[in-house]
Amino acid sequence: MSSSPSAHTYKQAGVDIHEAASLVDDIGVLVKRTQQKRKLANPFGLFAAAYDLSGYKHPIILTGCDGVGTKIELLLKHDQLEAAGKDLVAMNVNDVLTTGADPIMFLDYVGIPKIQKTQITRIIAGMTEYLEACNCILAGGETAEMPGMVPEGMVELSGFAIGACEKEDLLDPGTIAAGDVLIGWPSAGFHANGFSLVRRIIEKENLQFSEDEMRTLLLPTLLYHEQPAALKAAGIRPKAMAHITGGGLPENLGRMFLKRGLGANLRIPFWQNDVVQKVLRHADQKDAIDTFNMGLGWVAIVSAADADKALTCGKNAKIIGEMDNSAEVRVEIV
Repeated sequence: MSSSPSAHTYKQAGVDIHEAASLVDDIGVLVKRTQQKRKLANPFGLFAAAYDLSGYKHPIILTGCDGVGTKIELLLKHDQLEAAGKDLVAMNVNDVLTTGADPIMFLDYVGIPKIQKTQITRIIAGMTEYLEACNCILAGGETAEMPGMVPEGMVELSGFAIGACEKEDLLDPGTIAAGDVLIGWPSAGFHANGFSLVRRIIEKENLQFSEDEMRTLLLPTLLYHEQPAALKAAGIRPKAMAHITGGGLPENLGRMFLKRGLGANLRIPFWQNDVVQKVLRHADQKDAIDTFNMGLGWVAIVSAADADKALTCGKNAKIIGEMDNSAEVRVEIV
């Protein structure tokens, strides 16, 4: 097959397939770190990742999909690439963990204007650190080089988590009843939601942050794999668990019980975080409660008889409220 003198190439169009293939080889060591305890089935030559579920008697598959949202703009601007990878994993894996499942596989999508190996490798290094911690395989993903579609200096991130559990271990929010107790665990910051409001406040109020303050503001979403494991080890079966993301405590908790006429009266501690408060003092308080986690990233609903034992599961757990028949979630900061 001959080429015309003016033959155009994919590289001239802005996509370097050889550089992309080289990147896959370069991150191989990172990927292998997530396959120490769990292994893919028939990992070579397939165009999809396979996992053997024969170790489960009655397996249920759980899936989750999420991204990092507009926080990515600040993460890129302040060179917090590893944090972006951690945010991506936690926003997906935490949702799977709420069901009582084990996260077993994770896939990522990275959309970029041009491949920059160091940039992508650092993001994947952050992902790997979290995936290794919760024994979840980085099963694959897609790095899409899209010049002219993804703006220069921007990275699009999406993640997909797959979990599995025994059918009898799947949590059932339908068992929540009045009198049950809500236990909350702290967040590291705003995590990866509400940053459209954060960015608006920073811009409109001309807020200034030192680099240390900005790193604190952009701390990654915590990975809450230890709390479910500790509850299980203590012999506690939660009625339900919630990852507190966009919509704050009212929406993320309310979706589990409001339609059944149940409600909760929450008394949460004032968020002792100077950098976060630098932003929150410029936000409408009701809107802030409906947007941010307000310092609580994970909540478990347990029977009153299990409440004291649940407080020993994970660091800094607090009783934040009790279920009632009010059909609303009320949040009071104390």
